[in-house]
Amino acid sequence: MQESHNQKPIDEQNLSETEETLTTQHADVSTENTENVEHEQEVASSLEQRLEQAEAKATEYQDAWLRAKAETENMRKRAQADITNAHKYAIDKFATELLAVMDSLDAALAVENCTVESLKDGVTLTRKQLVTIFEKFNVHSIDPQGEKFDPHQHEAMCEVESDLPAKTVAQVMQKGYRLNDRVIRPAMVAVSKTKST
Repeated sequence: MQESHNQKPIDEQNLSETEETLTTQHADVSTENTENVEHEQEVASSLEQRLEQAEAKATEYQDAWLRAKAETENMRKRAQADITNAHKYAIDKFATELLAVMDSLDAALAVENCTVESLKDGVTLTRKQLVTIFEKFNVHSIDPQGEKFDPHQHEAMCEVESDLPAKTVAQVMQKGYRLNDRVIRPAMVAVSKTKST
């Protein structure tokens, strides 16, 4: 029985040591948990700040994008309006110049005692006005008499036997016109062919 008596104090001593160890470990765990919680709070706070910054940047970029999109749309609309106006009023200056020709024709028609000679002089002066306007706007006549036939500038109405070389313009039925380098009306011509024997 003595042995059991000796064991009891050892158990109390072990128990006491175990309690101390547990208390120390619990304190260490509590300190560690507190440190972990503080660290997690710091990380969470840092992440929240970064998220707020990212959201602010995203809002800023979206605003900039919307402004750029609106500006691009406005530029597109202005360009479309400019194109429409250019088409609509492209001949504005040309038409203004032609008004002088119309005024000359109206004045000629208003004359009551008109002779053939005065009418011819008036038509000649009016034609001269028109030629000057055409030159100002780079409208040039195509009068290919005696030239080699060019299907890009001439429209063959018929072929005629002629002493001229084959495929030469023998007669101009109606002059053509060119605006700068573009044919706006081809010359209507009769083209020569070799005489049949």
